[in-house]
Amino acid sequence: MRMEKKSLTFDEIKQKLVNYCVYQDRCHAEVEQKMREFLLIDEAKEEILLYLMKENYLNEERYTRSYIRGKFYIKHWGRNKIKMYLKQKQISEKMISSCFDEIDEDDYRNTIARIYEDYSSKQKGIQEYQKKSKTIKYLMSRGFEYEIIGEVIND
Repeated sequence: MRMEKKSLTFDEIKQKLVNYCVYQDRCHAEVEQKMREFLLIDEAKEEILLYLMKENYLNEERYTRSYIRGKFYIKHWGRNKIKMYLKQKQISEKMISSCFDEIDEDDYRNTIARIYEDYSSKQKGIQEYQKKSKTIKYLMSRGFEYEIIGEVIND
């Protein structure tokens, strides 16, 4: 049984997009992707985007800051991985750089040290240099910078 897609009014679509943004911070790319579900003319899309920004439902800086905080403090990702994912969401390099102050430098270094210790201690039956190199690779895969990893573990 095929469901007929109910056609929504402009205001209903606008409300759905407001709810989409209220539920969780979104970036422009996510909202534009969501808008593709609704057959809207460009002017209507533009009007909704402007409304969402004017009413502060859609705020790229707030989105970027909360994304950075979440990915670092909850998922323990490094700056490189966070930056890569934000770029995929079409957030500008300038915006990303200006929002990285959400991560406290001491927290960043302490996280590297903690992950290094945890991961390294689980490497059994291999020589020390292999353990070290494997752990550094692991940290880099989590998006931490090689230079900073080196500074932290050689302190």
